[in-house]
Amino acid sequence: MDFNFSEEQQLLADTVRRFVRESYAFETRREILKSTQGWSRDTWNELAGLGLTALNVPEAHGGLNAGPVDTMLVMNVFGEGLLVEPFLGAAVFTPALLTRLSDEKAAADLFPVIASGERIVIVAHQEPQTRGAIDHLATRAEKSGDGYVLDGLKSVIAHGGAADELLITARTSSQTRDADGMSVFRVDPTSAGVTVNSYRTFDGQSAADIELKAVKVPAGNLIGVAGQAFAAIEGAYEVTISALCAEAVGIMKAVNAATLDYTKSRKQFGQPIAKFQVLQHRMADMFLQSEQALSMSYLAAIKCTDPDASERKRALSAAKVIIGQAGRFVGQQAIQLHGGMGMTDELMVSHHFKRLTAIDLTFGDADFHLERFAATPAA
Repeated sequence: MDFNFSEEQQLLADTVRRFVRESYAFETRREILKSTQGWSRDTWNELAGLGLTALNVPEAHGGLNAGPVDTMLVMNVFGEGLLVEPFLGAAVFTPALLTRLSDEKAAADLFPVIASGERIVIVAHQEPQTRGAIDHLATRAEKSGDGYVLDGLKSVIAHGGAADELLITARTSSQTRDADGMSVFRVDPTSAGVTVNSYRTFDGQSAADIELKAVKVPAGNLIGVAGQAFAAIEGAYEVTISALCAEAVGIMKAVNAATLDYTKSRKQFGQPIAKFQVLQHRMADMFLQSEQALSMSYLAAIKCTDPDASERKRALSAAKVIIGQAGRFVGQQAIQLHGGMGMTDELMVSHHFKRLTAIDLTFGDADFHLERFAATPAA
């Protein structure tokens, strides 16, 4: 299999890396984190200017229709720079879901403003006790007159507070753990009955719990066919997990580079600690773990759109397990090699470690995906 990237893909990665290097330095990121929002609209507009918000939007609606491999390259670099803007949710998850729902009206309304960066549209599916199960959905949408009434609670929705519009998943039929009966609705976060409780997660990212109490939406806000959204939701999740894995790989690359630089400059007994053989072995193990994670990220990017559902699920779960384990190992070793200062806010490596930990827990941790892999029959 050819793992070389095209000239256009290399140019894309180089462009994003230049942006991160020149416009998203560590101190810039720290200042953004201190802001009320916890992310920068100016940075978001710059990403839109580079065409990155259009990356996963179909060409027919003004996008680049780039695909998972291009997204992987972008997320690698965003991982290195620890971007805190809502790219994963608004520019990966949402376009993936809209594409799979195949609703022409919703696509015509939303894709152009997503591509331009004008509006941030966030999918809200995860709920309390969900863990990583995509088929767990307790939020209900009851038919009422010429519309629907939504009731439920969405939990830890990344950048939910930044959303100009929400895509809420809700049951129009069946029970909480059934694949059938799932639907997707467009919801204005300022609507009566919608309460958005925003907060910061331990890795510095923004998230929100979204409560829906008797929220009335017109029938025209239903996207796609009522009760038949599960396949689209599952497919969008798998594309997003692939992108999340790519972010983790970028973080591990940055952690390894920072740790190597530190051990070359930190001296003990009159020489750099990088010359101590036992520490060289540790850093070699860190490199091997990150390389294995890189290979699994490639697999995830290639398989996340595979037409065979079992192949997709096994590949994505395998990648999530290996990358979760690798991220924990690399992060812990980096902290130990830096010593106590490795946990301080002043060093980027502490932020990398927190984000790697959060990524492992997002969309199901390594233990969840190990169980999912074992339960999914091979094709």
